[in-house]
Amino acid sequence: MAQQDEKTFATTTLDRSVTNDSHPVVETKTIKGSTAYNEALIKEPVNLRSPMAVRLLLCLLLGCFAQTMNGFDGSLFGGLTANQQFLDFFHGTKAGEWAAINSAMYQIGGVCALPFVGPLIDTWGRRWGMSVGAWIVIVGTIINGLTVLNAGHDGQLKGGRFILGFGVAIVSAAGPIYVVETAHPAWRGIITAYCNTFWFTGSILASGAIRGALNLEGNISWTIPVWLQMVFPGLIVLFVWFIPESPRWLFVHNKREAAVSTLAKWHGKGDVDSAWVRLQVAEYEEFLNTNGSDKRFWDYRALFRDRSSRYRIACNCVFSIFAQWAGNGVLTYFLPAVLTTAGYTSSVTQANINLGYACFQYFFALFGANFVERLGRRPMMLFSMGGCCLVWVGMTVATSQFAQSGDENSSAAQATVAMIFIFGAVYSVGITPLQALYPVEVLSFEMRAKGMAFSNLAVNAGGLLNQFAWPISLDKIGWHTYIVFVIWDAVQFVVFYLMMPETRRRTLEDLDEVFAARNPVKASLIPKKVAVDSEGTIVAAEKLESEA
Repeated sequence: MAQQDEKTFATTTLDRSVTNDSHPVVETKTIKGSTAYNEALIKEPVNLRSPMAVRLLLCLLLGCFAQTMNGFDGSLFGGLTANQQFLDFFHGTKAGEWAAINSAMYQIGGVCALPFVGPLIDTWGRRWGMSVGAWIVIVGTIINGLTVLNAGHDGQLKGGRFILGFGVAIVSAAGPIYVVETAHPAWRGIITAYCNTFWFTGSILASGAIRGALNLEGNISWTIPVWLQMVFPGLIVLFVWFIPESPRWLFVHNKREAAVSTLAKWHGKGDVDSAWVRLQVAEYEEFLNTNGSDKRFWDYRALFRDRSSRYRIACNCVFSIFAQWAGNGVLTYFLPAVLTTAGYTSSVTQANINLGYACFQYFFALFGANFVERLGRRPMMLFSMGGCCLVWVGMTVATSQFAQSGDENSSAAQATVAMIFIFGAVYSVGITPLQALYPVEVLSFEMRAKGMAFSNLAVNAGGLLNQFAWPISLDKIGWHTYIVFVIWDAVQFVVFYLMMPETRRRTLEDLDEVFAARNPVKASLIPKKVAVDSEGTIVAAEKLESEA
């Protein structure tokens, strides 16, 4: 290490310049992101195949399971509307008000959970949040599964979906927070990106169950998929108490020794003097507030305290909402209705396409997650949003040609399905990996749990547009609905470009400096030239503003 009074992990700055004759410079590099982070990466490269790393990945897997639940429900309800036995049982329809209201109860439950999400996760810990949320989802599943005993009445279905949405709001906030805060800093980005791809694990399970059960006679054809919604919350409640608590949560609750011990065991190979442990502990001591508003369940002032906080929560909510408004909502919950506009009316055909679509998206989400650290967050979100805009142009043209042909143009119908799959690829490769990562990492610790609860409010409120507007719009004006997405995705692309800073290769605490800047986007993109000595210590760093 260079002289500790001149350079500490806790006070690393972008314009630091240190010289030390006892450590001659042997290499210069141009880097982006945190200087201290890059120094730790040089001194202690991380091996994902080590036994401890594998064990930590298995622990983080439970946080990833939290992301399966929204995916399961999206494909479940959308797929069930292609099951005529389900629709006949509840006297329902694929599109229109019945589908809109029953689908929206899930979002309404999520909105109502807002006051409880932050206080629960902050007060009792990330594991308690996952556990309580998972138990509520199990209760909602039981209620929905037992609707088979109440023929013809969908009030119980609505109630069960409300409870499902309530529980998922809690567990889906706690899960990504746990993964982001507990993962090793060197692979936080890619692991959390893969976390959200578990959305498709749930989606594929639901789609596969729906397709397989279509061949069965009677109500069992739809109750089997409904009961399977209990699988992943069940795994969480069974194993959540065998995983370590978030070290950041331990630290801010005055459990410093437990936090350091957790970091040393899981990030430092058992060594409390590890560069990664020292980096994180020093940053915890400087940036984490042990008496912050996260200790007061009623106090949401941290979200709006200053310009930096307001910018953070704006980035969180804007990204979260825009990720739902790209047009993916209509293809998730109401794919059968969309396929009907293209002439695909058979229940089996719609179920086959629904399952194939989920698998197709999963592949591209996994592919995209591999690039969050290589390319960065901004290039990925901009590529996907721009691509979605172009795909909706193709979708509009194809469906309009099909409608004008009197539903006879098979080429236009096939082009519509192709556009649906292309949209899934473009959206999944860039947006899906970021949905569990970017909204969490732009928030400071004090803001994180309540900020994610606030974000859930925004997402669920925005999701009501998906649930209410689009099924009715598809029913009333058909393919003209897609013109809205063409225009709106273009607007979202511009907002992303102007507003969203890059977060790649920085610790969570180091992002404070980015958001404190006058122009966070510009500050996040400035590269630095660093000098490295023979021990891997960075002894000098200089901003290269002219190259930003």
